[in-house]
Amino acid sequence: MIEIGRGAVSKMSVQLGSPTVQYAFRLGDAEVPVNPLIGTTVRLEYLGAIHCSHCGRKTKTSFSQGYCYPCMTKLAQCDLCIMSPERCHFDAGTCRDPAWGEKFCMTDHVVYLANSSGVKVGITRATQLPTRWLDQGASQALPIMRVATRQQSGFVEDVLRSQVADKTNWRALLKGDAPAVDLKQVRDELFASCAEGLLSLQERFGLQAIQPVADIEPIEIRYPVEQYPTKIVSFNLDKNPIAEGTLMGIKGQYLIFDTGVINIRKYTAYQLAVYQ
Repeated sequence: MIEIGRGAVSKMSVQLGSPTVQYAFRLGDAEVPVNPLIGTTVRLEYLGAIHCSHCGRKTKTSFSQGYCYPCMTKLAQCDLCIMSPERCHFDAGTCRDPAWGEKFCMTDHVVYLANSSGVKVGITRATQLPTRWLDQGASQALPIMRVATRQQSGFVEDVLRSQVADKTNWRALLKGDAPAVDLKQVRDELFASCAEGLLSLQERFGLQAIQPVADIEPIEIRYPVEQYPTKIVSFNLDKNPIAEGTLMGIKGQYLIFDTGVINIRKYTAYQLAVYQ
């Protein structure tokens, strides 16, 4: 086999394309297109080293997808409020990095519906669309609210997830596309059933802070998958440094081989070599 790239891996770059999403490996400073590899034998080899994606320190274990333990405990992007935005403590003056918080949290966020393994609600920075949907493997997506801050979007999500899931079933995701749904109808039903909770948030933060989005059509997304597996088997590079097989497709941040699947994002900061 021929080596086509090596370096510290991070999540694959993604772009909407025609007819399918376009992917590329990020290996250090280089990008290697992945779509052309579909249908061929590909081998990923973990080279035995992990270097923190923030400070570069060598670490035995990757924390919070790519960080060493000291960075995980001090960086704002690794704080608990990233996974639970409603627990934001910026206003309390205890943000780990107020400048980072201003840039990434005190900015417009979008609350959306996505159909990946079924309909779910999610949040992301407005600047991260449609990347967020592509990373999740959504086959349909629809923005439903624009919110002034990450914390406020977390409060909105908390209200809506009383009626709809906020997680993706990754195993179902990799077995095929979820049946298509009418996301606009789901949105309208959610707004009706959660009207009291949403109104309470608007009264608390102001109508300008939490606004419904009604003038956008759902987006349909297709992924480059030739064949989905009937049984999901995951590669684990920490136990076996080689993941190899015929590449059958790509969805979300998963490579789908005829021999198993692997979540590339999980191995952020791992030193990998890719062979074809």
